[in-house]
Amino acid sequence: MIRHVTRIVAPAVALLVVLSCASEAEAVKPRFAFGVVTDTVRSTADEAATQKLLEAIGLDRQTAFIAYDGNLKSPTERCDDTVYAQRQQVLETSRAPLVFIPGQYDWADCGSTQAGGYDVLERLDFLRQTFFAYNTSLGQSTLPLIRESEVARFHAYRENVLWQVDDTVFVGLNVVGGNNHYLTAGGRNGEYDDRAIATSFWLEHAAEYARRHSARALVVFEQADPDFKRYEHAERFSWLRFGRPLSRDGYLEYKRSLVKAAQTFHGPVIVIHETSAQLPHGFSIDQPLFDDKGDRLANLTRIAIGPRDRSLQWVRIEVNFAKVPPLSVSVRQIPKGLAQPPAELPALAEEAAPGLAPSASGIVPAPPPIAPAAPASEPPLLPRSNDTAPLAPPGQAPASAPGTGSMQGGR
Repeated sequence: MIRHVTRIVAPAVALLVVLSCASEAEAVKPRFAFGVVTDTVRSTADEAATQKLLEAIGLDRQTAFIAYDGNLKSPTERCDDTVYAQRQQVLETSRAPLVFIPGQYDWADCGSTQAGGYDVLERLDFLRQTFFAYNTSLGQSTLPLIRESEVARFHAYRENVLWQVDDTVFVGLNVVGGNNHYLTAGGRNGEYDDRAIATSFWLEHAAEYARRHSARALVVFEQADPDFKRYEHAERFSWLRFGRPLSRDGYLEYKRSLVKAAQTFHGPVIVIHETSAQLPHGFSIDQPLFDDKGDRLANLTRIAIGPRDRSLQWVRIEVNFAKVPPLSVSVRQIPKGLAQPPAELPALAEEAAPGLAPSASGIVPAPPPIAPAAPASEPPLLPRSNDTAPLAPPGQAPASAPGTGSMQGGR
C-alpha cells in the first residue's frame, strides 16, 4: 500500500510494506536514509553543481549513503580517460559513502563516433580498474562492499556489488539503457550473454543472502528502465507463434531473475532505476512485474527516479522499521545556505510540482495502493484508502493515479 505523508506543505509518498510484528522486548531499529541521484553530469560545466548537490545530501545526518544511479557523461561527450578521472574526483568529494552504478553513456555507447569510437569492452574494463578498484564505496567516508568479482567464475564483474545497512540489503547491477547493450548482429553476443549470466547470478545470490540474513527488505539498483510491460516467458510450442517482436528484449533474463528473487526473498523487493522523463513528483511508484503464471508480484515494487532539475534535487528514501510506513520517499532540494548542517533538509515544496492540483485536504493525489505481502501466520496490516486512489479489488491490478504513470504491468 502506498499513501501520502504531508510535512507542512511538502508531499512525500510513503511505501507501506508488511513486516513481521516486532516483540515488545525488541529494541527500536535505528533510522537511516539514503539519497539517489542520476545523470547529473553532462559536461565539465556540470561538475561543480554535482559536487554541491553531493555536499547538500551529505549534510543530512541520517544519510547512510548516496547511490549515483548511472550516466556520468552525456552520449555526445568523449569517453576519454581524463573525463572519467574528473568525474571520479567529483564523486570522491561526497561526505557520505557513494556507490556508483554504471549507466549506458558510461561505457555501452562509447563506440559511437561522437563518444570517441572506443572499444566498449575496453572502456568497461577501464571503469572496473578505476571506479570499482576497491572493495569499498567512493566518498570521504566509505562503506564495505561485496563485489561479484570475489566469485572466481565472475572475476571480471567488479561493478556488481552488494552491501547491507541495518536490516536492509542493497545490490547494484550493471543493467544499462539502450536495450542493455544487446547487439543484433549475427553470431554469439558475447559481452551481453556473459554479463546477463553474471547479473542473474548476482541478483539471485542477493535474494538468497537477504533471506538467510533475515533482512527486512532487498533494494536493487540499476540504471536502465527494463521495460516491465514487456515480459516474455517460455511457452510450449512457441515456434508456432506469429507476430514476434522485431527486436529481442535485452532485459528478458534480468526480469526473469527479478521474478526468482522476489519468490526467494518473501519480504519487500524494491527496484530503483532512473528515467529520462521529468516525473511530476520527481519519482513514481508502482508494481509492474508479473510472474510466469500471470500473477502480479505483490512484494516487488519499482521506484522510477526522474527529478525535474537533477542538478538541484535528489530523491531521499528514509528507512525506519519502527514506524508505519517504514519506507518513505520524497524529493529534496539544495538549501540556499550550506554553512551549517540543517537539522532536516527541506522537502520539495508542493507548488513546485506543476500539473498536479492539490486536493481539498492539501495532499497531492496519492499513487495507487500496493497489495501488501505478509507471512501466512500473521494477518496483513489493514490497508488505508484515500479519496483519490481507491483500493483495487483483490486479484485486480491497482488503478493508475495522476503523476505516477501507468500501474498496468505486462507479461
